[in-house]
Amino acid sequence: MHTFAESEDPYCLRHGESARLLAGHPWRRFVVIGDSVAEGLAEPVPGYSETQLADRIARELSATAPDLQYLNLGHRGLRTREIRVSQLGPALDFRPDLALVVCGGNDAFPATYRPEKVDVDLRAMITALRGAGAEVITVGLYNVSYSPSPAIADWLRPGLRRRMQTLSEHTAAIAAELGTLHLNLTAHPAATDPGIYSSDGRHGNSRSDAIALAEAVRLLGAHLAANRHVSRP
Repeated sequence: MHTFAESEDPYCLRHGESARLLAGHPWRRFVVIGDSVAEGLAEPVPGYSETQLADRIARELSATAPDLQYLNLGHRGLRTREIRVSQLGPALDFRPDLALVVCGGNDAFPATYRPEKVDVDLRAMITALRGAGAEVITVGLYNVSYSPSPAIADWLRPGLRRRMQTLSEHTAAIAAELGTLHLNLTAHPAATDPGIYSSDGRHGNSRSDAIALAEAVRLLGAHLAANRHVSRP
């Protein structure tokens, strides 16, 4: 179990790191679509910001682009099909140039999970957003089967672990196919640490959000750096 605060956490952002990585970024219209992870239901952890993940990403982007417009359409409990039906249209109407898509956890949690059906809807959302000119970030979710919560019976954990891993692998494959920026939290060294999960057994906590923020900022920073390198004469 960790005993340090966010400023000391080896997985979190260092002072000034975000400003350096995101300096001069081009994004001015940031939209978020998805489920409760997008909406933000992380449980507080002493020493860590209680601001939820998507809001924290928007705040870091705004620090170097004060004119950034931000819309979070995320809503708890939704499956991927429902996100596509209820959120994709408003997201496109917002005319984003950067979009975060977080979905699939509610599909993969029960044993009725059908990866191919989730894939269809995820692919459709990414294609539409990219076609409208947005850079898209997809997410390989933390594997909540490692949560210590008694809300997940021990006999359910092996199946849930396989389903969450399958969801992550399918999301990564679609990201590679469609050219998104992919945030692979499933593979993060902290993903198996029970201390990053909320007591409800379905979500991460404030520490997991702080780690995810650092990975998102570093992902965006690497993308910006690569583009600057390519654009040099």
